[in-house]
Amino acid sequence: MNTSETSQLQINPWLIAAAVVLPTFMEVLDTTIVSVALPHVAGNLSASSSQATWVQTSYLISNAVVLPASGWLSNYFGRKRFFVTSIGIFSIASFLCGMAPTLGFLVLARVIQGAGGGALQPLSQSILMEAFPPEKRGQAMSVWAVGVVVAPVLGPLLGGWITDHYSWRWLFYINVPVGLAALWMIQRFVTDPPYLRGAKPGRIDAIGFGLLTLWLATMQVVLDKGQEDDWFAADWICWFSALAVISLIAFVIWELRTPAPIVNLRVLKNRNFALGTIIVTLFGVMVYSPLTLLPLFLQNSLGYTALQSGIAQSPRGLGSLLMLPLVGFLSARIDSRKLIMVGLALAGTASLLLGDINLQVAQSNFALANFIHGAGSALSFVPLATATMGLLRNEEMGNAAGLFNLMRNLGGSMGISLVTTMLARGAQAHQAVLVAHVTPFDAIFQAKLQASQAALVNVVGSAQALLMAPGVIYTELLQQSNLLAYVDDFRWLALLSFSAILAVFGMKRAAAKRGVALH
Repeated sequence: MNTSETSQLQINPWLIAAAVVLPTFMEVLDTTIVSVALPHVAGNLSASSSQATWVQTSYLISNAVVLPASGWLSNYFGRKRFFVTSIGIFSIASFLCGMAPTLGFLVLARVIQGAGGGALQPLSQSILMEAFPPEKRGQAMSVWAVGVVVAPVLGPLLGGWITDHYSWRWLFYINVPVGLAALWMIQRFVTDPPYLRGAKPGRIDAIGFGLLTLWLATMQVVLDKGQEDDWFAADWICWFSALAVISLIAFVIWELRTPAPIVNLRVLKNRNFALGTIIVTLFGVMVYSPLTLLPLFLQNSLGYTALQSGIAQSPRGLGSLLMLPLVGFLSARIDSRKLIMVGLALAGTASLLLGDINLQVAQSNFALANFIHGAGSALSFVPLATATMGLLRNEEMGNAAGLFNLMRNLGGSMGISLVTTMLARGAQAHQAVLVAHVTPFDAIFQAKLQASQAALVNVVGSAQALLMAPGVIYTELLQQSNLLAYVDDFRWLALLSFSAILAVFGMKRAAAKRGVALH
């Protein structure tokens, strides 16, 4: 036995757990900590609210691209070396995000950051599983899961506090010391197992990886820039859309024909996995979209500070945190399909509650909806992963997990782009409808105009009141138009949640032991 193997055996596995959970916590935190700062990012970098959401979508897409290749890269470079490199890239990119002078620079840095963070979760899981004996792996994964769940809880709160007291740039700068600490701990406590040392991976599916990257990149550019450039009225949008469709078709054909694909689409022949992949894509839309919509509504429409916005959203993380232990208890006693349906129904109910908001709503009104949404998300996701991959063979699990997480990230990125587009177009549509009532022949408008003039007379005088009153009413009209657009978005998300339940009926029951189905 060589020195490195001996030292590995002597290291307390909980030190290894701390070393790998820390960077994973940091990476998961970055998916939510930025959400409350988007209005500040938009204002500071002279961008619109919809443009600011590129900060999130670019991260999710680049994160998703790396996932399918993480296994091959780990074997090629060595797992520890690849893990360290990923943390280094993530930390350097975080520093670049913090010093970004323009939105374009920030989005590019977020792409690099997402690429660095894409492999952290699967790598940390595999290292953690091997560091503990079989009888303690459940405890180890519980610690890992709590870290992953706590990060979204702290994200909005920590993000709001830092943004209000310092600057949104420090949301990224804080990753640098955390990354350095993680690098030191991994170098000190983690070593590659014997079977990975000197392992020679096969050739990577470079063509498949290139087509996947081209498809995701062009599609996301279209989704992010479409509203700004009036969609298919712009020639470049048409060309990029065509390129996205062609690259997707080519990717599917290539992956089905090549003997060693980077994404094994053949697993979609399994009915549970195919339906579960559809559901997890919709799940990504349902989870990430509210995380973008709520901060925009709270800060732009209600005038909340970033910290107040974070506090209003914190019950979502609390609901997930409290539900997680209960999910483990229920999963052993109740059919996973029933838990998925209840979880999706809770998420849909929460979206309906959020779809009943108005401009006089109190902060406490968001607490129940956010708590239910967080609980529903946790209740549905864990059983969904079990039911989706429970009937696959062991050798299919690694590739299937990569595809499963890729589609979750893709759903989140697409969802953010779609709801922000619907928000902008919905506000314009509602404004056109409401403006039709702003006429001298509308009794309600005339009464409101006279009331506004009377309220302004004591402040600016009668002459100025006559001039300013129509502007006051128009400002209220814009606020109401935006409100109705938010309401529409939340109600569409509710419909999506309830629709996803239909796919669950087509899934088979997956027993605790993989490969066995109970009908």
